[in-house]
Amino acid sequence: MANVNSNAGALNGLRILDFSRVLAGPYATMLFGDFGAEVIKIERPGEGDDTRSWGPPWLGEDATYFLAVNRNKRSYTLDLKDDTARKELLALAQSSDVVVENFRPGAMAKLGLGYEQLSEINPRLVYCSISGFGSSSGSHLAGYDLIAQAAGGLMSVTGHAETGPAKAGVALVDIITGLHATIGIQTALLERHRTGQGQLVEVNLMSSVLSALSNQTSAHILTGAVPGLMGNAHPSVAPYQPFEAADRPVAIAATTNAQFVKLANALDLPQLVDHPSYRSNADRVAHREALAAELEHVLRKQTADHWFGVLSAVGVPCAPINDMKQAVELATSLGLDPVVYPEGKPDGVAQVRNPISLSRTPARYRTEPPGLNPEVGVLPKP
Repeated sequence: MANVNSNAGALNGLRILDFSRVLAGPYATMLFGDFGAEVIKIERPGEGDDTRSWGPPWLGEDATYFLAVNRNKRSYTLDLKDDTARKELLALAQSSDVVVENFRPGAMAKLGLGYEQLSEINPRLVYCSISGFGSSSGSHLAGYDLIAQAAGGLMSVTGHAETGPAKAGVALVDIITGLHATIGIQTALLERHRTGQGQLVEVNLMSSVLSALSNQTSAHILTGAVPGLMGNAHPSVAPYQPFEAADRPVAIAATTNAQFVKLANALDLPQLVDHPSYRSNADRVAHREALAAELEHVLRKQTADHWFGVLSAVGVPCAPINDMKQAVELATSLGLDPVVYPEGKPDGVAQVRNPISLSRTPARYRTEPPGLNPEVGVLPKP
């Protein structure tokens, strides 16, 4: 666990006016805040961001969901339908570099805060709109991660034939969309550096999940193939799945012939190397069930950690299936320092380290996620 202090971040001086809530937008703006951007979070009076009430788990009276993605921000409580509040926001927009919002398409324009309105008073503004299904024919559809996982095909390839489709264990599409928003904003800022002009950035959950499905989406577009549920197996590689060890599963990804030879020898199964059913990856995919049975017969004799050590030592990619406690402990043992605390507050709210490492201007953890400001229309002091 680390307490990080450094000089001003890479994005120091960048002001972001953040109307987003829940996950995709707040995750994106937190990443900007980590690198020094000033993030002003606009919240509803009395309620704030939806995720303030999304618990358990709780840390005191705070939902850990909210705490996960809202560090390095200041909370500004405003009623967007109030004329005085809108005037304050217009003044803030004039001095901001970026606006991020994830209301339904058209909602901000009705409030006088859409891209067209704000770009008139600040032509340098980069305005990012995040939606569920885009701003055209799908603009009326609500955008939640579960709905995008279902509609976008992710659930159709996640799960087992025996039990049916399953959602990912985290709001994965929201996170991916947040990353796409971050890339889009950065791209627009770089272009603004050359031209002096801002622009509208649009990302949506549906397009993001189709892009993130990558080879699965591509396989359908190119060949018409419609992938289905394969559990933990890979459609194109074997062995590439979890196997039962003596205490818990261990995942193995032997993607090349050389790795398969190392795996077979490490398990004392040299006869598999020249077996006609396993000579190539295509052969192994065609006979994946028989191969898995032979491998698992040996793997069950030792613990997952035993095989993690043995197989990693000979260059076979593998890992036990860890719970969150084990995952954090492993990252800590590898020197990745996954847990950080606010600067000057070693007993403050623990946070997950920003995964991006910069050599000169690293991420900083300046402030804890803000409480909900009870004073409507009052910008809190830095």
